[in-house]
Amino acid sequence: MVLAVLCVSLLVVSLDNTILNVALPVLVARLHASSSELQWIVDSYAVVFAGLMLVAGSLGDRVGRKPVFVAGLLLFAAGSAWSAFSSSPGMLIAARASMGIGASSTMPSTLSILTNVFTGERDRARAIGIWAGATGLGVAIGPVAGGWLLDRFWWGSVFLVNVPIAITGAVLALWLVPDSRNPASRSPDLVGSVMSMVGIGSLLWGIIDAPSRGWTSPTVLAAMIGGTAVCGLFVVWEHRSSHPMLNIGFFASARFSAAVATLGLVMFALMGGLFLMTQYLQFSLGYTPLEAGLRIVPIAGVLLVTAPLSNLAATRLGTKPVVIVGLGLIIAGLAALARLTVHGTYQDALPAFFLMGAGVGLAFAPCTESVMGSLPVSQAGVGSATNGASLQTGGALGVAVMGSILDGRYQGFLGPRLTSYPVPAPVVGTIKSSLGAALAVADHVGGAAGAALATTARQAFMSGLGPALTAGASVVAAAAVVVAAALPNRGTTAPPEPDREPAGHHSELTGS
Repeated sequence: MVLAVLCVSLLVVSLDNTILNVALPVLVARLHASSSELQWIVDSYAVVFAGLMLVAGSLGDRVGRKPVFVAGLLLFAAGSAWSAFSSSPGMLIAARASMGIGASSTMPSTLSILTNVFTGERDRARAIGIWAGATGLGVAIGPVAGGWLLDRFWWGSVFLVNVPIAITGAVLALWLVPDSRNPASRSPDLVGSVMSMVGIGSLLWGIIDAPSRGWTSPTVLAAMIGGTAVCGLFVVWEHRSSHPMLNIGFFASARFSAAVATLGLVMFALMGGLFLMTQYLQFSLGYTPLEAGLRIVPIAGVLLVTAPLSNLAATRLGTKPVVIVGLGLIIAGLAALARLTVHGTYQDALPAFFLMGAGVGLAFAPCTESVMGSLPVSQAGVGSATNGASLQTGGALGVAVMGSILDGRYQGFLGPRLTSYPVPAPVVGTIKSSLGAALAVADHVGGAAGAALATTARQAFMSGLGPALTAGASVVAAAAVVVAAALPNRGTTAPPEPDREPAGHHSELTGS
């Protein structure tokens, strides 16, 4: 029952990473959002989610994981309601960020509570396999749920649906979920918290805004260089702090560090790929939001089967070969999608979706088990937060980087070709802002000129889709190198509990 409550709560939080993807064309039409604003509507959730994850995990270790979990669900519900009734892109970006605050408290708590409830290595591996399946399922079925809702209700329904689920999860958690905390936890690391948020946020802002402002823009360069510098200072601060939010010593374990890096790189490719493919299915192939969502189902279906089985395979064959096979399947899927053309069909993309779903399922659960199995139970909150921060940061970077590659190539392709269309400068700006906006203009123009503009815009989109997906495949290839070089094939016993007072004092686990 505890596992069911945790997984359903995790499902709705993970769902919101992708449920919005199929609504992007609607947001272009209803809120007049540009490509950059679309990326921020998607990424504001992930940026805050990732930036606060370590803070929330550390807080759970100190005050109790159950109250942090329940508070996170309630905050998530409130942010979802605000998002549903947003009236502008700026308001929706802010509301999505508030949802990220709640999600950052919910996700690490699910994994740390699970680790404290399932203490046996075999039971924990099985439970984490189911947990990983719920995470991946939420990401993959988001477009289906979003499409179904948009087919029947207004666009705000993709957020409003979260409210009853999150509130129900909070109520059931109060009744069923046991509390736990780390009695040896120290005072909060406020400086580290601020550094993590500023560093990640600045870096992503620069990447997302680069196509519209230019990669050499002083503002963009300052944001990316400054964000990178702050992230570096964060590492230095955490290493020297007497009460670090993130124990840098965890990364001395090859099992921990390689698994965390791999999870982030896999999520980079998955989230970036889904962000692009839902637009391809709607804009290029002409599917409705529901039809596009249903065509993403193969990723979810295969992932749901392979994630729980992957830990069983890792137990027999070892972690390394299972994860490498999974990464190889993801690379093959992305490479196949990168070869799509403006004349492609859904049948051309379908085999690649199966490959991606199987690959993510095989890689995800064994890496998560490697992260949690390499830490003492008392550090489960920070460990699960590090795991979650890697996932969300990787996902946000995937949308930002792959989206920016697509956007830059799209605008570069259109620029010289729009000179042949007698349209005012503001309309040119609208056309270049996104494929959805260009198709809306083409529909308004109508006739042969409108059809020619739509064809040119779709060609521009496809000119960027291939390089963006190739970049995702390259990132996963880097993950395969990390796994081959550093990830141990078999788990080792978790290290002893650090900084215990008094000796022999175990992590507190109390009933509800």
